[in-house]
Order: sequence, then structure tokens, then C-alpha cells
Amino acid sequence: MGAASPDSGDLIVVEPARPGSPVAVVTINRPAALNALTKPMMISLAAAFRRLGADDAVAAVVLAGRGRAFCSGVDLTAAEDVFKGDVKDVATDPVAQMELCRKPIVGAIAGFAVTAGFEIALACDILVAGRSAKFLDTHAKFGIFPSWGLSQKLSRIIGPNRAREVSLTCMPVTAEMAERWGLVNHIVDDTEVLSKAIEVAESIARNNRNLVVLYKSVINDGFQLDLKHAQALEKERGHKYYSGMTKEQFTNMQKFIQGRSSKPQSKM
Repeated sequence: MGAASPDSGDLIVVEPARPGSPVAVVTINRPAALNALTKPMMISLAAAFRRLGADDAVAAVVLAGRGRAFCSGVDLTAAEDVFKGDVKDVATDPVAQMELCRKPIVGAIAGFAVTAGFEIALACDILVAGRSAKFLDTHAKFGIFPSWGLSQKLSRIIGPNRAREVSLTCMPVTAEMAERWGLVNHIVDDTEVLSKAIEVAESIARNNRNLVVLYKSVINDGFQLDLKHAQALEKERGHKYYSGMTKEQFTNMQKFIQGRSSKPQSKM
């Protein structure tokens, strides 16, 4: 992973959190338009996540928006170009590519996450929000049919009754409401959103990267199933994982555990 991505057109910027960091920061960089998405931006955003998911140097990804909004949705001046395109084209669909990305994604939500921006936030694995953050679903207001998962994902996170009210009334969800409802993991001051998201991503990056990738996958895949089948999925993948381990890997695991147990433990 190098410096800013050269094919982003500067509207989607990809760079390391700091020099040499295994955390990549993807920034939606159209602040004058509150980071409203055009079709080329969506294609670039999808390409960025496809590339980062395949990059062995990347352990986790942070997604942020520059300026006063995380993402205000689709640029409606180009709505026909976006909505009459191939919504089933997985390769150019940023949410589909985020869902396919093997690396954990931490969303840094400062300001508004509106409609398509809300859907992009829901495609993150962990969310950090600023105190002024607001999530808003305006599909019903503008006559836009959801196609990036909001109608299904939100109800599974905050419950169907709340989701119906959020989407059918177009009410704003504040950071405090989002945290109380289990949508947001952390609330921090607006100026600390990106640094907190990077801190969370770096905590992930310090762990066993292969296991992190597999763990994210089994959580996300299992969530699509009922509990009985999800537990069977965990057992199946666990068996496959341990069957593939060598004696050397088991020895190294034991050494690591013994080394940790000999150190003073934190009293957090």
C-alpha cells in the first residue's frame, strides 16, 4: 500500500493511516458537495475496496468522509445515470465490494450519513461516530428504491419497529440514538472521529491477521443464518482451520500463550 491512490481522481483517496501502517484509510473527498457520490466515484470506491481486500499488507480499513459530512448520498443531479445503470453489477457496486472485502472496515462517521451514505455506513463492520453525526434515510422522501441493503440491514440491527419509523418517516438518527440502539460502537468528539477509528483499526491489526479475516467472515456469514445453522458453520470452519494447522503452528501457539502468561496482567 503506497500513498494516495493514483486512479481515484482525488475524489476517493486511499492512503496508509501513517507511514508503514497496515491500516488503510479510504476518504470520500468531495467536501464542497458534502461527499455526494457520482457514478465514477462509486466505481472508484468499489475498486478501492476490491484492491485493499486483496492486499496482504493491509490488515484493516478505515472509511471516512472529508469535511462536514460522511456522505450525503447519491448526487441527484446525476440520478438517472446512477439508478438506471446496472444495479446488479457487483464489480462497480461499492457496498457489494465492502461486503466482499476480507479485511475489517471501521467507519468514521462525522456529520451526515444520508441514504446511500447510510447504506455505506451499514456496510462497515464497526462504526465510530462524532457527537454531531446523524444517520438519515430519505429513500421514501425522494421516491428512490433502496438497493444497497438498507431496507434489510437496519431492521436486523435496531429492530423492525425502529427501522420502519426511521425509513418511513425519514427521521434523523442522532449519534446518541444510534449508540443506544446498537448501531454505533463509539461516540467521540467530532474532531476525534478519524483518530478513534484508526485506533480501533490498529487494535485489530495487532492480532493474528489470518484469524481476524476468518473471524470476520464467520461472524458475518453466520449472521445470515439461524442460530442452529450458524453454530454448525462455526464448527465446520473451526474443524477445517485446526485440521490445516501444522505441528509447528501449534508449538508457536503454545509458546505465545506461555509468553503472555508470564507477563504481568492488566487490571482494566
